[in-house]
Amino acid sequence: MMVQQDLKKYNLKSVRHTVSAGEPLNPEVIDAWRAGTGSLILEGYGQKETVLLTGMFRCLKPRPGSMGKPAPGYDIGVLVKPHRPVGLFTRYKDDAERTAKVFKGDYYLTGDRAMCDADGYFWFVGRGDDIITSAGYRIGPFEVESALIEHPAVAESAVVSSPDPTRGEVVKAFIVLTQNYSSKDKEQLRTEIQEHVKKITAPYKYPRKVEFVESLPKTVSGKIRRIQLRIDEWNK
Repeated sequence: MMVQQDLKKYNLKSVRHTVSAGEPLNPEVIDAWRAGTGSLILEGYGQKETVLLTGMFRCLKPRPGSMGKPAPGYDIGVLVKPHRPVGLFTRYKDDAERTAKVFKGDYYLTGDRAMCDADGYFWFVGRGDDIITSAGYRIGPFEVESALIEHPAVAESAVVSSPDPTRGEVVKAFIVLTQNYSSKDKEQLRTEIQEHVKKITAPYKYPRKVEFVESLPKTVSGKIRRIQLRIDEWNK
């Protein structure tokens, strides 16, 4: 929402360091913030259960979009193997069953999906329960949302699975329009946005369903509550 503003109207010379966590940022947002402030957003990843797991620390060569490398004390691969680092939680209080699900031997399972490149940088794919399986293809919502935000009509978006009798699930996008496009013909705009995503990503990843909304449900910390959208969609 901040980069929807004309950042050059403000005196932001005192901004020395910008970090982000909670939700991965789309490349479009990172580029707009850097153009408006001169500051590159450095991303990090963690959970309430772990504190910071990875970060784009100042000593690293920046790779916009990556959530960086492991924090000191953590041995991280696609799995997190704890040597009982200081920040890792011990258990869920009064919930042994839930605790048992996330600890497998020496490994703690975050429930998130990520990739690691040849240089050891980690890249967020999505929550395990957010991954969409459509006609055998596994689709991460973040990639589709990143493509959507590049379209000038899209201010915000959330991508979830939607039931489909043929494919099992299909990609559905909930979109908040920018002010300049709010009065445009919705059917034409829907087709235009779908074609845009096909060009940016693989054709099978485009949102077969698009719903324009006034706002998206969020947590108190500003995270989009995809789970609420997904549950509502499957309960229709």
